[in-house]
Amino acid sequence: MIPEATTKTTYQLPIGPIHPALKEPVAFEFEIDGERIVDVNVSLGQVHRSVEWAGMRRNPIQILYLAERICGICSYCHPMAFALAVERVAGIEVPERADYLRVIQAELERICSHILWAGVAAHEIGFDSVLFLTWQMREKALDLTEYLTGNRVTKAITMIGGVRRDITKDMVPKVTETLNYFKDNFEKLRHIFLDDKTFKMRSQGVGILTKEDALRLCACGPTTRASGVKKDVRLDQPYFAFGDLDFDYVTPDVLTGEVNGDVYDRIIVRLLEVKQSIGLIEQCLDKMPAGDIVSEPKIPKLLATLKKAKGEGIGRMEAPRGEVFHYVKLDENEYPYSWKVRAPTYNNIMPWIPMLRGEQIADIPIVAASTDPCMSCTNRVAVVDNGKKYVLDKEELHRLSVEKTRRLMA
Repeated sequence: MIPEATTKTTYQLPIGPIHPALKEPVAFEFEIDGERIVDVNVSLGQVHRSVEWAGMRRNPIQILYLAERICGICSYCHPMAFALAVERVAGIEVPERADYLRVIQAELERICSHILWAGVAAHEIGFDSVLFLTWQMREKALDLTEYLTGNRVTKAITMIGGVRRDITKDMVPKVTETLNYFKDNFEKLRHIFLDDKTFKMRSQGVGILTKEDALRLCACGPTTRASGVKKDVRLDQPYFAFGDLDFDYVTPDVLTGEVNGDVYDRIIVRLLEVKQSIGLIEQCLDKMPAGDIVSEPKIPKLLATLKKAKGEGIGRMEAPRGEVFHYVKLDENEYPYSWKVRAPTYNNIMPWIPMLRGEQIADIPIVAASTDPCMSCTNRVAVVDNGKKYVLDKEELHRLSVEKTRRLMA
């Protein structure tokens, strides 16, 4: 009996690591049935800059400027998370005024990031005019950043034990003027993204991440809050002056009364967080006490203190994309014994898989962009031995991880 011929109805579609729809290198391997995505696999590893390795050969003050360059959009959150970890190891107390200044800069960075994301999202579905509008608005935030720090991208104001620049009374009117500009234009931004029929058609019911999948896959930031998970480091484990401020979790049901976990909900969360950040900065300006902005202004003296520090510390911050996590181990030496960074995109890669399954090929760019990914601060390592490149499987990685844990404990 001759077996019936089986016809394969799906085919493989590779996208990336270099592709016009991708702003950073990441490789997708899609299984496609017509225009429908059946399955997807994501491969990282196209970017590795040896940041952690380089940091373990520098003192903690030098690492601050290296950490700033992990991500250009989160160039404040990374060094601040590192500073938090070091401060906890060394037992350094941060002046109260510095804690409020840290909140202001962190929330200003959130405004910059979310408005940038809104422009990229519009671009991904073909609305370049909206891209130009949002980036025109973002320019105001960058102007304020430059006014307060002297820089537009890498701010260089983080210091272990505080900050390097104060906000004087003479500077407050400029801050208030910029915040009022955003409040005046917020309704326009909200109307474009949430009321436009085409935006709704391209984002509602697309790229759904259920609450269960968000929890199971450890999603973070706006990605998980858009699925109804109330998770925010600023509220769960308050740092800086967040514990003194009045605010709550931003989830889509605050505006719509329901949670769908789709691209539309992720737009809602980021837009509402822009408004929330404006309010947090205003609260800081009202409540900020007088006093010092750094615990130890003399760098040599601070370094001498850090050389005597011994122990492990972690720094957690709610960056615009989600939780940034820095682990530091100091061992009474000039350089850290260990430094490990986990960026939020690392958490939000696996949620791409349930988001993309069942969607159309044309939805790939906006679904991927809806998590606001950053490959440059996510990729870690490629193994090359005598010119031969190989992939570590799950079991081998687990074995190496256990061995390293035992080695560090010893």
